[in-house]
This record gives sequence, C-alpha cells and structure tokens, in this order.
Amino acid sequence: MHDLYSPDRACYWSDDHPVLDLVRARKQAGGRPGAHGDGHKLGLAVEGGGMRGVVSAAMLTALDDLGLRGVFDCVYSCSSGSVNAAYFAGGETWYPLTIYFDDLATRQFVDMRRFASRRGILNLDYVFEQVLETVKPLDYDRILAGPAGFHVAVTLVDELRTESVGDFCDREDLREGLRASCWLPVAVPGAGEFRGRRAVDGGVLTAHPYLLALADGCTHVLSLSTKPMRAPGRASAGRHLSAFYMERIKRGLGKGYLASLERYRAQRRRLQEWMTEPGEGPFVLDLAPLPWMSEVRRHEMSLGALLTAAREAHAVMHAAVGGIPASRLRDGSFASLPRFVAVDGGVRADAA
Repeated sequence: MHDLYSPDRACYWSDDHPVLDLVRARKQAGGRPGAHGDGHKLGLAVEGGGMRGVVSAAMLTALDDLGLRGVFDCVYSCSSGSVNAAYFAGGETWYPLTIYFDDLATRQFVDMRRFASRRGILNLDYVFEQVLETVKPLDYDRILAGPAGFHVAVTLVDELRTESVGDFCDREDLREGLRASCWLPVAVPGAGEFRGRRAVDGGVLTAHPYLLALADGCTHVLSLSTKPMRAPGRASAGRHLSAFYMERIKRGLGKGYLASLERYRAQRRRLQEWMTEPGEGPFVLDLAPLPWMSEVRRHEMSLGALLTAAREAHAVMHAAVGGIPASRLRDGSFASLPRFVAVDGGVRADAA
C-alpha cells in the first residue's frame, strides 16, 4: 500500500469497520459496560505525549458528545492520555479539555528555562496539587465507582516492565498511578513512585496502550493516537538523549525505550493498514490526526496550535463515527467548533 500515508487518499478508514459497527450497535442497543451481552470486549486506548495529549482529549470530548461513553467495557491509558481518560471516566470532557489552553500552556507547567537548573521542564506538582484538585477538580471517586474498567500504564523502573494497573483501591492510589504515568523522563527529573516502587511514564516501554487492551483480551479496540497518520521515522537525536538519561536512572531502561520505539514503527504501519483492511480480529481502529494536519509538540505552548489540533481531532472522531468522508475534513466543508461554557467558581454554570 504505497499510498498508506498519502494526504490525497480518498479513504483512511472503512465506514463499516468492525470497531465502528460495534460502537454504533451498542449505542443503539444501550446497556452498561461489561453487560452488553454481545459476546465482545470493547476497549478504548488513549495515548498521551505531554501537550500532544490535547489531541486525545478532544477525541474523548467528541465521543462524549456522540453519547458513546457507555459503549466501552474498559479504558486503557498512559502519560497525559491517562489524565484525559480519567476525566472521561469521571463524567467530564469539554470542561477539562480547556486545561491544555488555560492551565498547561503556561510557564507554571512548562518552562524550558528550568532545564538548566535541573528542576525539570514540566511541573507535575502544579498539575496534580492545583489544577486537578481545585482549578478543574477530577472526580476520583466517580472513576473508582464507574462500571467500566479503568487501566493506567505505569513503567516500573527497577523491574523494567510496563504494568497496566486497574485495581486501584482508593483515590490516593489512583492519583499516584496517574502521576507516575505522567512522569516523563528528562522533562521531569529522576523517577516517580507508585506503590513503593520507582515508576515513570507508562509509554516508555510500551509505546501505545492499544497493546495493553489486546493483552487484556479485548476483541475490539478503538485506539486514539496523538501523532498524525504519517510514516514514522527512526528515533531522533532527542529520543536518543532521553534514552541516555534513562540509562542513568536504570541500566536497560533507555535501551528498552529505544527498542519499544523501533517496534512501534512497524506496529503503526500495521495499525493504519487495519483501518481499511481489518483482517480476522482482534480488531483495532486507530484514529489520529490526518496526514495533512499539523503535529503538536510535547512541550507546545502556542494556544493557536493547541486549539487547531483540538478542533481537527474532534472533527476526525465525529467523521469516523458519523460516516463523513475525510475529503470533507480536507476541504473544510465539515469542521468542529469549540463549545463555550460558562463556569462559576470552578463548577459549570449549566450543571449547577
């Protein structure tokens, strides 16, 4: 398929893809996660990637807008995608999506000047102790009580393995898991901690959480990717620098990171082939920004770039579920516009 990543393709996914068919059928039938009675296990895999997580956050918002929160049996997430997925599981999407515009595109969270002082580019204390607690509160208790399984990928440093954690015992355990999954080496110094073990970003040794969904027995997976549908290149100089830093944290961690990236190069091509040729199953539909759409940087600070990426990702999800041709996204005849919601004292005014 020489035109797999061509921006001129007429079709990037099959309208009757088994994952889309199951999503639509479950919406029509109703029911609760784990109790749909159709013999399938439908997983939702949510990728992050620092500020690039605005893409999967917008896709989750679109799923919520389409009334599809209850169709998934389990959610699998990593990095900033785990926070996005947590808000989705906790019942909010549009409001927390604004975190990327209002709260993260600031020097309180991202400050390249801190790299020289070895304090870390990203300030996770600000995110977890201020933003998720008081500015745009995350409902940990609702997530824990939710009917769908909720999994967060954490890289256990000393064991050199990825753990998909889904047995959170309380809100502090869940909070610690989310924080560990967002602990991006180099951008955040050293390693975090989860249940008494050193831990870092869940995507270090397992490049995408769709793999965790398949390992957990999902027959169908809707995968949300934050990088555009383009031919993946080899690891950049920046990736090698990150790997060098990880080796200093734990021998084998950096090598494992580079090996995971290399495996994902082949996996990403296969994922895109499955979009139009799904095979015999298990079935994976990997939605992502289309080839002509811009890529958000991990440390993106431009409000314009973030808003554009959110609009494009939201439209991609609507188009896929609604059977809208990708050509209409390309020519601009179908687009997504942001919703404006009044907020009073940290609570949505329309929910008061």
